[in-house]
Amino acid sequence: MSQQIRLDIFADPVCPWCLIGKAELDRALESRPDHPFAITWQPFRLDPQMPRAGMDYVAYMKMKFTDEKGIIAAMKPVMEASERLGLWINPSLIERMPNTLDAHRLLHWAGLEGAQTPVMAALMRAHWREGRNISNPDVLVEIGEGAGMDGAVIRRLLASDADRDTVQAREMHARQRGVNSVPTFVVADAHVVTGAQPAALWLQVIDELAGKQHQ
Repeated sequence: MSQQIRLDIFADPVCPWCLIGKAELDRALESRPDHPFAITWQPFRLDPQMPRAGMDYVAYMKMKFTDEKGIIAAMKPVMEASERLGLWINPSLIERMPNTLDAHRLLHWAGLEGAQTPVMAALMRAHWREGRNISNPDVLVEIGEGAGMDGAVIRRLLASDADRDTVQAREMHARQRGVNSVPTFVVADAHVVTGAQPAALWLQVIDELAGKQHQ
Protein backbone atom coordinates (compact mmCIF):
# COMPACT_ATOMS: atom_id res chain seq x y z
CA MET A 1 0.00 0.00 0.00
CA SER A 2 1.42 3.35 -0.95
CA GLN A 3 -0.39 5.88 1.19
CA GLN A 4 0.31 5.96 4.93
CA ILE A 5 -2.70 6.40 7.18
CA ARG A 6 -2.23 7.86 10.65
CA LEU A 7 -3.30 5.67 13.56
CA ASP A 8 -3.20 7.51 16.89
CA ILE A 9 -3.39 5.25 19.92
CA PHE A 10 -4.22 6.82 23.27
CA ALA A 11 -2.89 4.38 25.84
CA ASP A 12 -1.21 3.96 29.21
CA PRO A 13 1.33 1.14 29.70
CA VAL A 14 -0.23 0.27 33.10
CA CYS A 15 -3.71 -0.18 31.57
CA PRO A 16 -4.36 -3.93 31.09
CA TRP A 17 -6.80 -3.40 28.22
CA CYS A 18 -4.19 -1.29 26.41
CA LEU A 19 -1.83 -4.25 26.63
CA ILE A 20 -4.52 -6.57 25.26
CA GLY A 21 -5.62 -4.07 22.61
CA LYS A 22 -2.03 -3.72 21.41
CA ALA A 23 -1.62 -7.51 21.22
CA GLU A 24 -4.80 -7.84 19.12
CA LEU A 25 -3.69 -5.03 16.80
CA ASP A 26 -0.20 -6.59 16.52
CA ARG A 27 -1.76 -9.87 15.36
CA ALA A 28 -3.64 -8.08 12.60
CA LEU A 29 -0.57 -6.09 11.51
CA GLU A 30 1.51 -9.28 11.36
CA SER A 31 -1.15 -10.84 9.09
CA ARG A 32 -1.10 -7.76 6.84
CA PRO A 33 2.57 -6.70 6.61
CA ASP A 34 1.64 -4.19 3.90
CA HIS A 35 -0.83 -2.42 6.24
CA PRO A 36 -1.04 1.36 5.73
CA PHE A 37 -0.83 2.46 9.36
CA ALA A 38 1.70 4.96 10.66
CA ILE A 39 1.26 4.48 14.41
CA THR A 40 1.67 7.26 16.96
CA TRP A 41 1.26 6.52 20.67
CA GLN A 42 -0.48 9.41 22.44
CA PRO A 43 -0.25 10.16 26.17
CA PHE A 44 -3.21 9.33 28.39
CA ARG A 45 -2.80 8.42 32.05
CA LEU A 46 -5.22 5.96 33.60
CA ASP A 47 -5.02 7.94 36.83
CA PRO A 48 -3.70 11.50 36.39
CA GLN A 49 -4.16 12.12 40.14
CA MET A 50 -1.64 9.38 41.00
CA PRO A 51 0.94 10.70 43.50
CA ARG A 52 4.36 11.37 41.99
CA ALA A 53 5.84 8.45 43.93
CA GLY A 54 3.03 6.09 42.92
CA MET A 55 1.05 3.89 45.31
CA ASP A 56 1.22 0.44 46.82
CA TYR A 57 -0.36 -1.76 44.14
CA VAL A 58 -2.67 -3.77 46.43
CA ALA A 59 -3.85 -0.59 48.19
CA TYR A 60 -4.53 1.01 44.80
CA MET A 61 -6.50 -2.01 43.56
CA LYS A 62 -8.55 -2.16 46.78
CA MET A 63 -9.30 1.55 46.46
CA LYS A 64 -10.50 0.94 42.91
CA PHE A 65 -12.32 -2.39 43.31
CA THR A 66 -13.33 -2.34 47.03
CA ASP A 67 -11.90 -5.68 48.18
CA GLU A 68 -10.09 -8.84 47.12
CA LYS A 69 -13.27 -10.28 45.62
CA GLY A 70 -13.70 -7.15 43.49
CA ILE A 71 -10.07 -7.27 42.36
CA ILE A 72 -10.37 -10.93 41.31
CA ALA A 73 -13.62 -10.21 39.39
CA ALA A 74 -12.02 -7.23 37.60
CA MET A 75 -8.86 -9.13 36.70
CA LYS A 76 -10.51 -12.37 35.57
CA PRO A 77 -11.33 -11.21 31.98
CA VAL A 78 -7.89 -9.57 31.76
CA MET A 79 -6.14 -12.82 32.73
CA GLU A 80 -8.31 -14.86 30.32
CA ALA A 81 -7.65 -12.50 27.39
CA SER A 82 -3.91 -12.28 28.09
CA GLU A 83 -3.65 -16.08 28.31
CA ARG A 84 -5.52 -16.48 25.02
CA LEU A 85 -3.08 -14.05 23.39
CA GLY A 86 -0.02 -15.68 24.95
CA LEU A 87 0.95 -12.58 26.95
CA TRP A 88 1.58 -14.43 30.23
CA ILE A 89 1.24 -11.39 32.47
CA ASN A 90 2.06 -11.69 36.16
CA PRO A 91 0.23 -9.05 38.24
CA SER A 92 1.36 -10.73 41.47
CA LEU A 93 4.87 -9.34 40.79
CA ILE A 94 3.63 -5.72 40.74
CA GLU A 95 4.44 -3.94 43.99
CA ARG A 96 3.76 -0.32 43.03
CA MET A 97 1.24 1.37 40.80
CA PRO A 98 3.44 4.01 39.19
CA ASN A 99 2.74 7.55 38.12
CA THR A 100 3.33 7.16 34.37
CA LEU A 101 4.08 10.79 33.47
CA ASP A 102 7.81 10.04 33.03
CA ALA A 103 7.00 6.90 31.00
CA HIS A 104 4.92 9.11 28.69
CA ARG A 105 7.79 11.60 28.47
CA LEU A 106 10.03 8.72 27.37
CA LEU A 107 7.42 7.76 24.75
CA HIS A 108 7.35 11.37 23.54
CA TRP A 109 11.13 11.37 23.05
CA ALA A 110 10.96 7.91 21.46
CA GLY A 111 8.50 9.37 18.95
CA LEU A 112 11.14 11.86 17.82
CA GLU A 113 13.44 8.91 17.07
CA GLY A 114 10.91 6.56 15.49
CA ALA A 115 11.15 4.17 18.44
CA GLN A 116 7.72 4.58 20.07
CA THR A 117 6.28 1.11 19.50
CA PRO A 118 9.30 -0.85 20.85
CA VAL A 119 9.42 1.50 23.85
CA MET A 120 5.68 1.03 24.56
CA ALA A 121 6.08 -2.76 24.23
CA ALA A 122 9.01 -2.69 26.67
CA LEU A 123 7.14 -0.48 29.17
CA MET A 124 4.19 -2.88 29.12
CA ARG A 125 6.45 -5.91 29.48
CA ALA A 126 8.37 -4.33 32.38
CA HIS A 127 5.15 -3.54 34.26
CA TRP A 128 2.97 -6.54 33.45
CA ARG A 129 5.44 -9.40 33.12
CA GLU A 130 8.40 -8.32 35.23
CA GLY A 131 6.69 -6.22 37.93
CA ARG A 132 9.24 -3.43 37.50
CA ASN A 133 8.53 0.16 38.50
CA ILE A 134 8.26 2.12 35.24
CA SER A 135 8.48 5.45 37.06
CA ASN A 136 12.05 4.57 38.12
CA PRO A 137 14.56 6.51 35.97
CA ASP A 138 16.95 3.51 35.88
CA VAL A 139 14.19 1.32 34.40
CA LEU A 140 13.21 4.01 31.88
CA VAL A 141 16.85 4.55 30.80
CA GLU A 142 17.28 0.80 30.29
CA ILE A 143 14.07 0.62 28.23
CA GLY A 144 15.16 3.57 26.08
CA GLU A 145 18.60 2.08 25.51
CA GLY A 146 16.98 -1.23 24.52
CA ALA A 147 15.18 0.65 21.74
CA GLY A 148 18.39 2.27 20.51
CA MET A 149 18.04 5.60 22.34
CA ASP A 150 20.87 7.41 24.17
CA GLY A 151 20.67 6.47 27.86
CA ALA A 152 22.73 9.44 29.09
CA VAL A 153 20.44 11.87 27.26
CA ILE A 154 17.31 10.17 28.67
CA ARG A 155 18.71 10.31 32.22
CA ARG A 156 19.50 14.02 31.85
CA LEU A 157 16.03 14.77 30.43
CA LEU A 158 14.27 12.77 33.16
CA ALA A 159 16.14 14.73 35.83
CA SER A 160 14.71 17.94 34.33
CA ASP A 161 11.16 19.12 33.62
CA ALA A 162 11.71 18.68 29.86
CA ASP A 163 8.43 18.14 27.96
CA ARG A 164 6.40 17.53 31.11
CA ASP A 165 4.06 20.39 30.15
CA THR A 166 3.92 19.17 26.53
CA VAL A 167 2.82 15.66 27.54
CA GLN A 168 0.25 16.95 30.03
CA ALA A 169 -1.12 19.44 27.48
CA ARG A 170 -1.53 16.66 24.89
CA GLU A 171 -3.36 14.50 27.42
CA MET A 172 -5.62 17.43 28.39
CA HIS A 173 -6.33 18.13 24.70
CA ALA A 174 -7.36 14.47 24.22
CA ARG A 175 -9.73 14.65 27.21
CA GLN A 176 -11.23 17.89 25.85
CA ARG A 177 -11.82 16.16 22.51
CA GLY A 178 -13.79 13.44 24.30
CA VAL A 179 -11.21 10.70 24.88
CA ASN A 180 -12.16 9.41 28.33
CA SER A 181 -10.92 5.84 28.39
CA VAL A 182 -8.05 3.81 27.02
CA PRO A 183 -7.23 2.30 24.66
CA THR A 184 -8.78 4.70 22.16
CA PHE A 185 -7.72 4.41 18.51
CA VAL A 186 -8.21 7.27 16.05
CA VAL A 187 -7.88 6.33 12.37
CA ALA A 188 -6.91 9.13 9.95
CA ASP A 189 -7.84 11.77 12.56
CA ALA A 190 -11.49 10.94 11.84
CA HIS A 191 -12.70 7.49 12.91
CA VAL A 192 -12.65 6.61 16.61
CA VAL A 193 -12.43 3.01 17.83
CA THR A 194 -12.56 2.49 21.59
CA GLY A 195 -11.53 -0.50 23.68
CA ALA A 196 -9.43 -3.61 23.06
CA GLN A 197 -10.83 -4.68 19.70
CA PRO A 198 -10.21 -8.18 18.29
CA ALA A 199 -7.65 -8.73 15.53
CA ALA A 200 -10.53 -9.64 13.17
CA LEU A 201 -11.91 -6.10 13.36
CA TRP A 202 -8.50 -4.59 12.53
CA LEU A 203 -8.11 -7.00 9.58
CA GLN A 204 -11.48 -5.80 8.29
CA VAL A 205 -10.43 -2.14 8.67
CA ILE A 206 -7.10 -2.75 6.88
CA ASP A 207 -8.80 -4.64 4.04
CA GLU A 208 -11.44 -1.92 3.63
CA LEU A 209 -8.74 0.76 3.49
CA ALA A 210 -6.81 -1.31 0.92
CA GLY A 211 -9.95 -1.62 -1.19
CA LYS A 212 -10.48 2.16 -1.11
CA GLN A 213 -6.86 2.82 -2.07
CA HIS A 214 -7.09 0.46 -5.03
CA GLN A 215 -10.34 1.84 -6.39
